[in-house]
Amino acid sequence: MWSDEFEGPAGTRVDTTRWRYDTGDGCPGVCGWGNNEKEFYTSDTANIQLNGLGQLAITARVALPGLTCYYGSCHYTSAKITTRGKMSVAPGRVEARIKLAAGQGLWPAFWLLGNNIGTVGWPTCGEMDIMENKGSQPTITSSAVHGPGYSGNTPFAHSYAPITGDYHIYAVEWDTESIRYFVDGTQHYIVTQTDVRQYGNWVFGQTFFVILNLAVGGNFDRDPQSDAIFPATMLVDYVRVYHLQ
Repeated sequence: MWSDEFEGPAGTRVDTTRWRYDTGDGCPGVCGWGNNEKEFYTSDTANIQLNGLGQLAITARVALPGLTCYYGSCHYTSAKITTRGKMSVAPGRVEARIKLAAGQGLWPAFWLLGNNIGTVGWPTCGEMDIMENKGSQPTITSSAVHGPGYSGNTPFAHSYAPITGDYHIYAVEWDTESIRYFVDGTQHYIVTQTDVRQYGNWVFGQTFFVILNLAVGGNFDRDPQSDAIFPATMLVDYVRVYHLQ
């Protein structure tokens, strides 16, 4: 029902009829994006652009002097885009073909948030993490479900390995009964409505928006111990959304 194949000349910005940029360090609001992250998200093509080969490149870099973050002079810049206000996903299937950025302190992610986050907040809006990766563990990705009563250190998380340093297809399918996560067509995790209701309400009958980002530092993989890993690039070959029959 929707896709972005990221076709276009090198240096082209993302299609803003499909995506919007989230910029800054989370302030005002939740500084550090709730995880003590150290990146400042920008819309600059130095951080996010089409690479001319049919992929989106999201690149984390050491910040130039003069940019201020909640903790002082910004250490890093990167990028985050979402389909919020552009495209909503009803229960169905969302997938992306992604090549991860590697290096301790990096946090590439592909995930969904409930469209009602502006009125009910997080975690009541619901969150589905299709793919997260600790840059210090390049062969392992994880998927998770967050919601009211099962957020943060959620009981619904599962790791998948081995991941090679190449492209992989990460996907989620969900309906009224369950959420199912896949890597390269293999289902590696399922969370049912019955599982969730042991902890709180099932909030996945609504619509969600898609997020792609490359975070740096914070609680997930700690702050980078070396800046030698920069610039670090996450490549996205496509994002596709389907209605399930």
